[in-house]
Amino acid sequence: MPDTLPRHAQTVIIGGGSIGVNTAYHLTKLGHRDVVVLEQGQLTSGTTWHAAGLIVAGLLKSEAECAIYTHGRDLYAGLEAETGLPTGFRDVGYLQIATNAERVHEMRRVAPFMRRFGINCHEISPREAQQMFPVGDLSNVEGAFYIPEDGRANPVDVTMSLAKGARMGGARIHEGVRVTEIIVKNGTATGVRTADGQQITAENVVICGGMWSRQLGERHGVNLPLQAAEHYYLITETIPGLPRDLPVLEDPSTYTYYREEVGGLMLGLFEPGAAAWKPEGIPDNFQFGEIEPDWDRVGPDLEKAYSRVPDAMSYGVRKLFCGPESFTPDLAPLVGPTPELRNLWVACGMNSLGILNGAGTGMVLAHWIVDGVAPIDVTGINVNRFSRSEATPAFRRDRTPELLGKLFGQHFHNESPKTARGVKRSVLYDRLKAAGAWFGEGNGWEQPDWFAPTPAEARIDRLSWFRQNWFDWHAEEHRAAREDVIVMDMTSMASFLVQGRDACALLSRLSCNEIDVAVGRVVYTAWVNEKGGFEADLTVTRLGQDRFMVVVGENSAGHTEMRMRRHIGPDEFVTVTDVTAGRAQINVHGPKARRLMSRISDADLSDAGFPFMTARQIDVGYADVLAYRVTFVGELGWELHVPATQAVQVYDLIVAAGADLGLRNAGMQTLNSLRLEKAYRDFGIDVDNTDNPIEAGLGFAVKLDKPGGFIGRDALAEIKARGVPGTRMLQFLLRDPQPLLHGNELIYLDGRQVGYLQVGGYGHTLGAATGIGFVTHDAPLTAQVVEAGKWQIEIAGDLVAADASLKPMYDPGMAKIRC
Repeated sequence: MPDTLPRHAQTVIIGGGSIGVNTAYHLTKLGHRDVVVLEQGQLTSGTTWHAAGLIVAGLLKSEAECAIYTHGRDLYAGLEAETGLPTGFRDVGYLQIATNAERVHEMRRVAPFMRRFGINCHEISPREAQQMFPVGDLSNVEGAFYIPEDGRANPVDVTMSLAKGARMGGARIHEGVRVTEIIVKNGTATGVRTADGQQITAENVVICGGMWSRQLGERHGVNLPLQAAEHYYLITETIPGLPRDLPVLEDPSTYTYYREEVGGLMLGLFEPGAAAWKPEGIPDNFQFGEIEPDWDRVGPDLEKAYSRVPDAMSYGVRKLFCGPESFTPDLAPLVGPTPELRNLWVACGMNSLGILNGAGTGMVLAHWIVDGVAPIDVTGINVNRFSRSEATPAFRRDRTPELLGKLFGQHFHNESPKTARGVKRSVLYDRLKAAGAWFGEGNGWEQPDWFAPTPAEARIDRLSWFRQNWFDWHAEEHRAAREDVIVMDMTSMASFLVQGRDACALLSRLSCNEIDVAVGRVVYTAWVNEKGGFEADLTVTRLGQDRFMVVVGENSAGHTEMRMRRHIGPDEFVTVTDVTAGRAQINVHGPKARRLMSRISDADLSDAGFPFMTARQIDVGYADVLAYRVTFVGELGWELHVPATQAVQVYDLIVAAGADLGLRNAGMQTLNSLRLEKAYRDFGIDVDNTDNPIEAGLGFAVKLDKPGGFIGRDALAEIKARGVPGTRMLQFLLRDPQPLLHGNELIYLDGRQVGYLQVGGYGHTLGAATGIGFVTHDAPLTAQVVEAGKWQIEIAGDLVAADASLKPMYDPGMAKIRC
């Protein structure tokens, strides 16, 4: 242990791999120079040293993924000029191939989106691909895409060059220093203690410990669900004539990437059925380590990999390498401030993409630390998105084998994980399964996606980007909601009981809308950050003078709870209790909802007796139920919050009472199609922390003049003062009833690209696919501009005519809701 460790630093980073040095580098670029990096072994000695160094985009399906990737690619390409140390980056190009029509269609959908964000992904012919990759057999390839600017780098050289850049900016890097403890005081990380007892106090502590991060976090109650897995690549002996600048080839049909390596060919496996490595814990002294290859297990995968390059079998094997890489349950990294401890940050769980995405992730985290808000959408990578269930040894053992193949294989818009299922189930699960439900997974919850006529028919015959076998059943659910009545299990929605003397003050400070309302009122509101960007959209219901219920989607439950707890003042008294597990949420909606509910409740359910956006306790059979007259589907109805002990009984009453009213169970596909016809927004799906309520069309829920203001009030006031914005969220409806929308399709106005759809679905009532997306115009985007414009949506390379609207295309006057 060197005796030069400082006693204090502004930021201490634990881990000296790609992520740790990238974070240090980017902090110094923001003027945050007092940074110390502590590496338990040597720089790169964890997993960075054996990375393949691919700088290739893959298929990126979010603006945030594109921003993270392009930042790293551009940085690595020019880093040597700054530091004088080479990175080994070579833009040899990147080929993606498809062996079936579905994969070709997927790539054609995604390529225009990637081009919008600076990634030059374009289609080439299979013949051209074969010419670029002569060592392979591409005879069964149906389509190919090429990015000429992509390539490869040397992982160790990249890290060393970044480390030098960080030192040039003032950072100090110490090797051979193992952190054994994060020092905590009053719920705040205040420093670290090393293995030999030395301490460094700090204003920020950052865990960038790679596959060791979970263990370090666990010792301090911090939830970091990641697991190391065995990752293989094979390097052949020298192949005469193999071009040094051979493009990187990715083949999802063989779950393999191919690139040149010192005259031979590297075959990198991302095989289905991979093996978790040491779920009990990674040894501290595992440095520059390898895992003994399991030839028997990976033999069939290698055979499949060689099928793409059969001539390579004529050459010997120089090395079959097996080393660990860490993976997360949803294949997205863990980034941001931890919910458990203030001033503790993380960036880990890179899913074997630590070199590729290290620079972008380090940039995002550095800005987050320095500016207080992230510069890109972080809803998909925020560390607070998981529950502790996903970090249990059993979950990690069960989920990890699926992850490598899922990362590299073919993708579909509605594909759920196959392993580690049933983490969270509603008490209605068995009833719904017996009713024909097909379940998807959402944030650990088993959610009915759609309902088949019988349980035996509840299956997906074939995943597809086009209509699947359940499409017509889903359409019937949708029509029932518009014409009759539906029942939906929405138990996965998170509910927080917020109580105490200062509960109203806390929620008012967080909420853009006025929540200091009469008891029984339900308020829809956004929460925003200091720059006006969304942090949540949810409902706040006043149950008493100092008692409120906050209801939010399951995808942002952890973030919402964290935001409430972080904003309780030191002299305030507020308790926040997650009551989700103690109740079920059963939604009854449709034109016949009042008739159905009146058969099972003696409460006054008339419009006068139970107005829209109010809540009250009502009887439903033997149950005392908290009922909300609200909607996310655009129809009359109620959300029933039922004690879990009585939920099955209430559900059975609803089913019996609706038998002659055309009642149908409805799933998440129908929830999406109904809400899209009404153009309802959903945080984390179509609005995020980089969007604001004014441009998103939710200005009606922003009360700039409310007493005391709210967080982000001044930022929103400035946006509103500019007048009609040039960026606005619009609803779109295709004029052709055949194509489907899934999100990320580009939007054109008068032949010019102006935005993309955040989300899409099929509007069975409107008669075609519909979606919502932000449009940026070079002048105020008025209703006249919207109505007069020629709108088109690009779907897999084809431009499809569409109509656009600032108002919901279905029931814009809300007559069906307020009846």
